Amino acid sequence: MDFTFTEEQQAAVEAAKAVFAGVAPDGVPSPALTAGAVAEDFDRALWAKLADADLLSLLLDADCGGAGLDAVALCLVLRESARVLARVPLLESSAAAVAVQAYGGAELKADLLPRAGRGEVVLTVAANGRTGHDPAELAVTARRDGEVWVLDGVQTAVSWAHNADFTVVPAHTDADRTVLALVPRVHDGVVLAEQISTTGERLGEVRLEAARIAGRDVIEEEGAWEWLSDLLATGTCALALGLGERALGMTSEYTSKREQFGFPVATFQAVAVQAADRYIDLRAMEATLWQAAWRISTGAGGALPASGDVAVAKIWASEGVRRVVQTAQHLHGGFGADTDYPLHRYHAWAKQLELSLGPAAAHEESLGDLLAAHPLG
Repeated sequence: MDFTFTEEQQAAVEAAKAVFAGVAPDGVPSPALTAGAVAEDFDRALWAKLADADLLSLLLDADCGGAGLDAVALCLVLRESARVLARVPLLESSAAAVAVQAYGGAELKADLLPRAGRGEVVLTVAANGRTGHDPAELAVTARRDGEVWVLDGVQTAVSWAHNADFTVVPAHTDADRTVLALVPRVHDGVVLAEQISTTGERLGEVRLEAARIAGRDVIEEEGAWEWLSDLLATGTCALALGLGERALGMTSEYTSKREQFGFPVATFQAVAVQAADRYIDLRAMEATLWQAAWRISTGAGGALPASGDVAVAKIWASEGVRRVVQTAQHLHGGFGADTDYPLHRYHAWAKQLELSLGPAAAHEESLGDLLAAHPLG
């Protein structure tokens, strides 16, 4: 495999590093010290900087003011954002916008995408279903009523639902098809309830009660939800990688300075072996991430559908990020739990990412089903 990035992708990384350079991981109250949400809104100042750097339009076509890059470039930027725990809906808004570009109608694209690329419209996606364990597309029903669609159901734990202008909601029809509806935050038949994530961020339970959505705001193309779901999962793997790399870097810095018996603890074999194991986890997370992102970006064929590569990336990311932060906490000793030190935030964010990705065993089962349906050799 050749994971060499293009000049355009590398330029996106440099732009991201410049934007995120001034972000402090402890810029909001700690989730360990806050009973409710750590903040009412995401980091709007950072969002504006991302827009000015053209990072919100990264995947959009040139006629929408975008750079026309791919999922690999998005994952590279997400990786940088996770290193500093950037509180912005970069993954959700970017993925939703590019799904509209790929599958939406001409009127919807012309109205929405330029504004989304400039950061004037914020998008998110309802991807967790009713309980977080059932398929998201089965949690809401959609039926036609003339020129509109009528939606009923509940989606839970929707990231940034209280702040995004539109939530992309997957819904199933009587014909057992999945459509994607762009649901405004304030709309008749839309009820939002507050939920709090492990990171302390506000999530939303989106309850739809005969919500009527214009036909132009509903994507009916076959495969749109599957593609969007794979992109969201792959982007979450990129967040896990960036977070894990920073947590291990913090651990390296700390153990190189912390001394016992007159020597840095990093020189002790037990410490070095644990750190080396976590480094191997990160490299496996990285290799499987780029494989999945490449399949999504290029549509290249393979022995298995692209969802197989996404499943492998999710297996490594969900278990790997947990192991990395646990080892980081262990090797930091009591200092790792100090709320004046940012590592505890990385632990909370890692747990949220692990929950978002789902258990590795479930992805292994999905991968087994794919292998059974597509025998190799």
